[in-house]
Amino acid sequence: MANDAVKHDYHLVNPSPWPLVGSFFAFVMAIGGVTWMKGLFGLEKHFIWIFLIGLAGVLYTMAGWWRDVTLEANAGDHTPVVSIGLRYGMVMFIASEVMFFVAWFWVFFEMALFHHHRTLTPDINSTAGVAAAWATWPPKGVELVSPFHLPLVNTLTLLLSGTTVTWAHHALQTGDRKGAKTGLLLTVLLGVLFTSVQAYEYHHILSEHLFFSPETENSALYGNAFIMATGFHGFHVLVGTIFLTICLLRLMGGGFTPQKHFGFEAAAWYWHFVDVVWLFLFAFVYIILPGLK
Repeated sequence: MANDAVKHDYHLVNPSPWPLVGSFFAFVMAIGGVTWMKGLFGLEKHFIWIFLIGLAGVLYTMAGWWRDVTLEANAGDHTPVVSIGLRYGMVMFIASEVMFFVAWFWVFFEMALFHHHRTLTPDINSTAGVAAAWATWPPKGVELVSPFHLPLVNTLTLLLSGTTVTWAHHALQTGDRKGAKTGLLLTVLLGVLFTSVQAYEYHHILSEHLFFSPETENSALYGNAFIMATGFHGFHVLVGTIFLTICLLRLMGGGFTPQKHFGFEAAAWYWHFVDVVWLFLFAFVYIILPGLK
């Protein structure tokens, strides 16, 4: 223990400003974002700056909080008991993320399996065009994205990144810091490639009006659900890429040892979670569910 007077295996953190500071800036970011995107009060041009200030504050909070946790680890406060608690916390966080994506997957299952029930609902039948749009699957007017072009490229990209991050983790465990740096750098580059390809795919979807056009006015749920599911996954890839970039910078700065490297281990867990979610997205959202009749 860093403090010889402490006789237990638990670490009681010092008073920290970060929970309060982070909550404040998250509130500012939310207010600025909602007002900016909804165009409330005609002040959207001003509230974008409030959103950006809140975002900068949240990023500053994350950097400061993680720095403090790193200092605690370097001071010897992360005993085996504390390390187990950190691992449980990361597992619970990933479990909550799994349930988040389950909700978006269910939207697609509901649309694919029960779309014809929408035509039997009186409220929908009373709305011109809605029943006709949902009488077929995929809904009338929706043009599907070919899964074996850009989505397949992104699938191979993430699968390869899963192998490189595993290589980096194994290299770090065995004391091969050069191999760990190389594997981690490749993983970061593959993450950037995935984000770039997905951005190009979104540009194609929007410019070609595959999901959003006058013909799909009554079935916009498909496009909205697709963008939300794949978009949130893309956001998680971006977060994971930042997470791994920070780990790479720490590794290059002499951080991490074969015995103590939970920050990198947590990033690797998160990256594997992102990989698995994409495999389900690719299999069901791109291939299986759109092919149901």
